[in-house]
Amino acid sequence: MANVNETLSALMGIDGAMAAAIVDSNSGMVLGKAGGGLDLDLAGAGNTEVVRAKLKTMKALGLQDRIEDMLITLGKQYHIIRPMAEKPGVFAYLVLDRGKANLALARLKTAEVESGLAL
Repeated sequence: MANVNETLSALMGIDGAMAAAIVDSNSGMVLGKAGGGLDLDLAGAGNTEVVRAKLKTMKALGLQDRIEDMLITLGKQYHIIRPMAEKPGVFAYLVLDRGKANLALARLKTAEVESGLAL
């Protein structure tokens, strides 16, 4: 089992990774962060609202499912939000350089590191 720092190192090892964070979506607090280029504390709090809004919408629609990941595509970046199925209330947030990243591989690797995180 990997701790938060080891998990962040694994996320930052993904091709094109610019920044990563592990976030408690109950509070919006960042549990750990790596990389730079943006305020990860602000991003963690803001993306907590994104996750909450999607969960609320799913509930309103009566969807009995879970979020695997959420992708936000910007002109120069990909942002991946991955709620941790085995750690309710926690999500990984990964920022990738769109010109350097392989999105499919990044999603797979983000899923892989989820299974090893120990809090």
